[in-house]
Amino acid sequence: MALPKKLKHMNLFNDGVSYVGQCNSVTLPKLSRKLEAIRAGGMDGAVKVDLGHGDDGIQIDWTLGGWDLTVLRQYGAVKVDGAMLRWAGAVQRDDTGEVSAVEVVARGRHEEIDFGDAKPGEDTEHKITTSCSYYKLSVDGNVEIEIDLLNFVFVVNGTDMLAEHRKAIGL
Repeated sequence: MALPKKLKHMNLFNDGVSYVGQCNSVTLPKLSRKLEAIRAGGMDGAVKVDLGHGDDGIQIDWTLGGWDLTVLRQYGAVKVDGAMLRWAGAVQRDDTGEVSAVEVVARGRHEEIDFGDAKPGEDTEHKITTSCSYYKLSVDGNVEIEIDLLNFVFVVNGTDMLAEHRKAIGL
């Protein structure tokens, strides 16, 4: 019998600044594809064709337990990849004790900073939504998924899914 790997510890970095002891939670991006149903002659039912990444984009939501000047100074970044986030997680299997390093690197800009309720003597949390143009997921140092929307790159398990498309359009 095997037990699943569960997140035991994590840290978030914003342009190299560690949020250890400050970052309360991170909602990692949903990865979505835009699929469209097609049913043509000679088909007994519809199949969905892949039209690329979903229109909702790549987004990271994260919460800090207080005030942080780094994120405030990045607000309104002109470049679409103006801020770099790196989330590092340690996941562990409780049956074997095996620990795996999971890392997400993303570049984008902060779409929303929610300062929450300000009450003296109460906990203060700031929620940040970062819209990303770049995403890379690695497990134990192996790149599993890499998406670079600006440079037309989409890699899954070492396979460049857009290589032939770039070649076909002269990129």
